[in-house]
Amino acid sequence: MVAVKAHELRNKNKAELVKILDEQKQALANIRVQKVAGGKTQEIGEARKNVARVLTVINQTQREQLRLFYQKKAFTPLDLRVKKTRAMRRALTPFEKSKKTVRELKKLAHFPLRKYAVKA
Repeated sequence: MVAVKAHELRNKNKAELVKILDEQKQALANIRVQKVAGGKTQEIGEARKNVARVLTVINQTQREQLRLFYQKKAFTPLDLRVKKTRAMRRALTPFEKSKKTVRELKKLAHFPLRKYAVKA
């Protein structure tokens, strides 16, 4: 069994990928039948990984298309948002950090920072 290369799968369309996936699943089923009959068992691992590679490429391309679709929208689905950390997601935005209260604005207006001329 020849390993499927992920970079070769990336330039195929969805229909071709589904066709390859069906072929790989069929090959895996055949290898399982051979195993019961007393055949080689090493090929099962490679067949399973081939199926996983095809599914991974399908999922990655699908998520990439969804990211492009939601790029200009007001909201994006939770699973497409940037993960970061919980604390970073809840932190104030730079705009929110720069906002000042009315009291603070009055204080700054009435008591500006004093400038001193220091003699050298």
